[in-house]
Amino acid sequence: MMERLFPNPALLSATALEQEVLAPPPENSRTGRPWVGFNFISSIDGAASMDGLSGQLGNAWDLRVFSLLRQNADVILVGAQTIRAEGYGGELLSKAAQQWRHDHWMQPHPPLAIVSGSLNLYPDLEVFRQAPHRPLILTLESAPQERRDKLSKVAELVMVGGESLEPELVISELARRGLPNIHCEGGPTLLGTFAAAGLVDELNLTISPLLVGGSAGRIANSPNTGADASAPDAPAGMSLVRILKADSMLFLRYVRGTD
Repeated sequence: MMERLFPNPALLSATALEQEVLAPPPENSRTGRPWVGFNFISSIDGAASMDGLSGQLGNAWDLRVFSLLRQNADVILVGAQTIRAEGYGGELLSKAAQQWRHDHWMQPHPPLAIVSGSLNLYPDLEVFRQAPHRPLILTLESAPQERRDKLSKVAELVMVGGESLEPELVISELARRGLPNIHCEGGPTLLGTFAAAGLVDELNLTISPLLVGGSAGRIANSPNTGADASAPDAPAGMSLVRILKADSMLFLRYVRGTD
């Protein structure tokens, strides 16, 4: 059974867990703007993946929380590398989750928005062939025209920067399409880019009770390159607002700190 350690410690039934995770973020209603939340998993020694896959760090409890976080999103935002590594083909929600969305006046399946500056994606990937909705690809003006032409046949391409990703444009383009509740599932460069811009409103972080070792990267990579590569991004304060526990796995929810 899932246990809430903070705030208000309690054991959570399956129904209570759903209510807990699916409830609209109270902080969201106070911002008056789109809400950007990220969901990641990390081992206790800081690895963001095992054998190249983040899913290898999880278990059934993590999968349940992961699925619930998707369930009330307006759009699922993910980087191209995560698409290539993890696979996002077909429906991303169960039939029960789709029914819940329908009952709450949402389209049964949230659209998928893929961030890819180079458009290094193949049109025959399952994510395009089996998508319930035609995916969005958020790309750059510098992307090769040949790849634009091929991918425009299977997805809608949206420009969100010239030579580098502009997170503000990502948010505004999605909000303009009626998708203000943005749920991001990776990868580390996407989180690093949004963090550097100060545009991460929420981070749901699962701590997996594993010592992975090796050379696996962190959950966030700095977008700085070239001469700025050694310059650290200004730290952004976040507040811990919830701790859930199942077996030895922790589920932490942080929101953007207040000034």
